[in-house]
Amino acid sequence: MSTTRHLVNRRRRLATTPSRTAETGSEPVSGPTAGPVTTTEPGPPAAPATDATEAETDTAGDSNPDDGPRRQASRLRITLPAVLCALTVLLGAVAAWAFTSASSLRDEPARQNSALTDIAGTSEVKGRISEAVGAVFSYDYASPARSDRAASTYLTGRAVQQHKDMLADVREQAPEQKLVLTTTVTESGVEFLDGDRARLLIFADQSNTRTGKDEETTYAAAMFAVDAVRRGDTWLIAAIDTFTR
Repeated sequence: MSTTRHLVNRRRRLATTPSRTAETGSEPVSGPTAGPVTTTEPGPPAAPATDATEAETDTAGDSNPDDGPRRQASRLRITLPAVLCALTVLLGAVAAWAFTSASSLRDEPARQNSALTDIAGTSEVKGRISEAVGAVFSYDYASPARSDRAASTYLTGRAVQQHKDMLADVREQAPEQKLVLTTTVTESGVEFLDGDRARLLIFADQSNTRTGKDEETTYAAAMFAVDAVRRGDTWLIAAIDTFTR
């Protein structure tokens, strides 16, 4: 009798169990030790490994700490010939430019200086300009017209006014002090000679004599440069440089 009641109660409990197990996705299993079995829906299949993943795995597996320096050395081996080639081209361009510039300087007439190669021309301009300097920088109070003639004969361009300014004091004091100024060129050098143009460095001795009641003579040395130009068969002084500012 108790056994029958026990079975009836068990069937009642089993009858109410499906409503609760339906919510959790489990179904009852009969048997004295059977418990609820939970069922789960299958999830999506795992994605297959891609090539990139396999490559990363292979790379990670094959990584070597020495690969970095090797790749850098490889890049250097590839880059160095290109750099050397570029430097060779650049040096060649610079050499060509220097050669062309030097040739243009040699061929330009204004750059030619025949002072050391044209012995006859150098000697001629030295003699003519030395004579001109001695004439224009000498003055006699008793014969001022001689100095004027020398200036008109040997001076041109800027040298005309420069000469007047340099001898202004001598002309002013000469009548009163009876001055006689004598200039003698002791040495000259041709710094530049190009066709009809030249520049010379002049060394000269000057004596200034007062012939009044008390005669007195003073001596001085002078050094200056002159620019000369050829006019026909003669050389004229075109500018005077006393190296003063």
